[in-house]
Amino acid sequence: MSTLLSFLGKGRADLKTGYRIASYRFDAGFARSVPFFGLALNDYLKPDRLVLVGTAGSMWDVFFERAGGDDDAMLELMSAVEAGQVDDRLLDLPRQQLAAQLGIPVDCLLIPYARDAAEQSEILRRLASVVQPGEHLSIDVTHGFRHLPMLALVAARYLGRVVGVQIDELYYGALEMTADGETPVLRLGGLLAMLDWVDALATYDKDGDYGVFAPLLAADGMEKGRAELLARAAYFERTSNPVRARETLSSVFSSVEAHAGALGGLFAETLRKRIDWFRGPKRDDWELSLADAYRERGDYLRSATFLYEAFITRACFERRGNPNDFEQRKEAYAVARSEKPAVAQLEYLRNGLAHGVRPRNDQVVRTLDDENELRAALKTLRKHLFP
Repeated sequence: MSTLLSFLGKGRADLKTGYRIASYRFDAGFARSVPFFGLALNDYLKPDRLVLVGTAGSMWDVFFERAGGDDDAMLELMSAVEAGQVDDRLLDLPRQQLAAQLGIPVDCLLIPYARDAAEQSEILRRLASVVQPGEHLSIDVTHGFRHLPMLALVAARYLGRVVGVQIDELYYGALEMTADGETPVLRLGGLLAMLDWVDALATYDKDGDYGVFAPLLAADGMEKGRAELLARAAYFERTSNPVRARETLSSVFSSVEAHAGALGGLFAETLRKRIDWFRGPKRDDWELSLADAYRERGDYLRSATFLYEAFITRACFERRGNPNDFEQRKEAYAVARSEKPAVAQLEYLRNGLAHGVRPRNDQVVRTLDDENELRAALKTLRKHLFP
């Protein structure tokens, strides 16, 4: 089901001519002259349902002009609008008349003025109460009070993430950009896409999964197969396979650098910095970079794992062995462990993190029971094992 959600603000109606009419231009073949943009947008989108959202002082009486109605009811509503005292009872008649005129269900939703956090949260709750999971939602922010478009952007993200609706687009009839008698219609859905990128950066900073950028890059114009390589590289990294991760990153990094999409270009430099660990000359450099990165973001298991593997890889190099051969890694580690006692502590830490079983070592147990101690211990081990 598709729904148009349209915000109403405080208009000024002329006693003789009513509310100001604007001619909204959607595209070369569609324009409408109306006093309320939501009515033109409804004609353009042809949704299954219209939800009008406004405060007790919003211009609800504008709809009597479209739907028609008895004079007494209209005068009562106009008086309530002027006094900021509109209630659900007064909205019932214009709602029914507008629904009959448009041929679709119409709901009127009264909201507070968003004066503080409590009222802002209440608006989100009320909006969530009138939509359903899977519903396709378009949002019109043209006539809302000036601060409401900011809340509408938050509401779009909230309804999408919490309720599970599909936000198709945000619309704004830009009256201040009127030229030659026509008012352009702006589509603001790109703002939601920007928030998707910001969310992806936050996700990466939290767990290191740069695979979240793959669908965003594809949507921004990168060839889908190239974008999917980024997700594949992230998979190899997160399954402790830095060799395959580096190979895959090497093949896609040039595409990330060259990408010039509207949104990808905005975040390109930040993304490049987050995936350039593979530039190290040797495998132990890659693993050490990953150990540092995961420690900083609080993923201590991966940090300990990559630190442990980096030590073994370097031990193999020092013996002129093959770090990709399991048996040679095992032999190199056994020799190096006997020479550097600190390796045992790293092994205990890694095993304790991986298995959830505390070793019979009081110092290691104390370290694992305190995050600050664990972070400090990993830093100290890194310094001792990689001077």
